[in-house]
Amino acid sequence: MDLLPGYRELRPPEALRGVVACFWVRVTSQVGEVRVLPDACTDVVWRRGEGTTIAGPDTSPKLVGRAPGDVTVGMRLLPGAGGRVLGVPLDELRDLRVDVAAVDRAFDLDAEAEPTAVIQRLAAAVREREADPLVAAAARMLHRLDVDAIAREVAMSERQLRRRFHAAVGYGPKTLERILRFRRVVRALDQGRTDFAALAFEAGYADQAHLTRETKRLAGLSPAKLARTLSAPAPRA
Repeated sequence: MDLLPGYRELRPPEALRGVVACFWVRVTSQVGEVRVLPDACTDVVWRRGEGTTIAGPDTSPKLVGRAPGDVTVGMRLLPGAGGRVLGVPLDELRDLRVDVAAVDRAFDLDAEAEPTAVIQRLAAAVREREADPLVAAAARMLHRLDVDAIAREVAMSERQLRRRFHAAVGYGPKTLERILRFRRVVRALDQGRTDFAALAFEAGYADQAHLTRETKRLAGLSPAKLARTLSAPAPRA
């Protein structure tokens, strides 16, 4: 595997695309911090020399310190997949980083393994595991229906639906909707967009002020500062 400094994502095999968003590798070349933004996903994270942890679904930004020579490999689980794949209600892991041994020893990997072997082991561990199909279907409706309407569509009470979301995603459908909307903004900023008023409208915010408030809550930065952070090469390595 190429271990040049930087961050890169690897597409999962076809058989895993119902649960795995991507595998990723980060090789650090200098001291610094990486700002991790909420993305509705849960990651299994292996760090050379330290072992494996579970990064639960975030509702706020996290700053992760890195030192030169750090090698980190991750498997990012899709929204709605983490609860069933890991066998634990994800709301118990929300905004937490926990040792993998406390969750599922199938992901407890040798801290001195080769990164390629780590990815192979992670892929093998999830090969027979599935996401919650009801939550996955309900999540796809969030952009066009409110929670009451979604509950009717899936023939479930609103309370049952929320409980199912908390177990599979880590929080309720309204929070998931907020974070998915925020991720649309992150992708646009990462592509160089700076027309914040138009972007707010396209992403579904009430106005630019609403976009600014949500970006500060979920990224800890204004849209303009977040755009500059995303365009800078240093945090990627």
